[in-house]
Amino acid sequence: MLKIAIIGSGFIGRAWAISYARSGHDVVIWDLDSEAASKAISYIEGVLGDLKQNDLLNGNTPAQVLSHLSVTDDMEVALKGAIHVQENTPEDVEIKKQVFAKLDALAPKDAIIASSTSGILPSKFTEELAGRDRCLVVHPINPPYLVPAAEVVPAPWTSQETMDRTKALLISAGHKPIVMKRELDGFVMNRLQGAMLEECFRLVADGYATIEDVDIGIREGLALRWSFMGPFETIDLNAPAGVRDYVERYGGLYQGLYDSMQRRADWSGEVLDQIELDRRKKLPEDKLTERQVWRDRRLMALAAHKQKASKEIDTK
Repeated sequence: MLKIAIIGSGFIGRAWAISYARSGHDVVIWDLDSEAASKAISYIEGVLGDLKQNDLLNGNTPAQVLSHLSVTDDMEVALKGAIHVQENTPEDVEIKKQVFAKLDALAPKDAIIASSTSGILPSKFTEELAGRDRCLVVHPINPPYLVPAAEVVPAPWTSQETMDRTKALLISAGHKPIVMKRELDGFVMNRLQGAMLEECFRLVADGYATIEDVDIGIREGLALRWSFMGPFETIDLNAPAGVRDYVERYGGLYQGLYDSMQRRADWSGEVLDQIELDRRKKLPEDKLTERQVWRDRRLMALAAHKQKASKEIDTK
């Protein structure tokens, strides 16, 4: 049993708390707003029933998970004895610098300090720290208690020990770490997602497809394979002799597409007006929160299915 300190109790912080608490770790949540930290516990309590129903609590009861969670309004108390600190403050490099300076000064010297930032390079806010070798980014795909992939991004000075310990901790908590060799704008996930979104916007902006057509293509097409295979395994299995055979068969097709894919659609222009109009026709703004709950329950069902399939199919 290890102690994990969660710094910042918004959506990401509370989601990390669930992930680590259900793995048996003691999790202490700190927030500058003490009421926000308490509200995080209430939010978590409301989610645990659905997770239990889908067998996603590692055999624990909601009460057992809650017993591993606590809050404090004292950062030093939150950090005392922690072996891993997960920072979840706003996406502002100056705020990150200030918070990491405090964390580096107060956290145990052997504690790893990780940021959940989705886009700020770790070198931008850790360079001047005495303990910068133990600092890095661990960016989750939200919510991490349902989506196991997490990006582990080093700064140029992050030690190999820090990377190895972080990877091991994530795996022990049921995560699938994406361990980057060095930092890069957008990390891995946002670069992949960004490339796809660029093409989605182009297809709609140029009048080739509606947003629903594009969503169907992913939702009822590519994502069915991608829910259990990555793109490289997909193409390896999509040609009789594997990945080289696929490239020899279809490489020319993709080369022919390349030139037409080098132009950005104006995300803030007329195409956004059309996309927003079409989305609001399908989902009124006042239904967004309700649909987000639906999304998370669908993710729970998918996670439960994948867990069951891994036990029944992958072991045969």
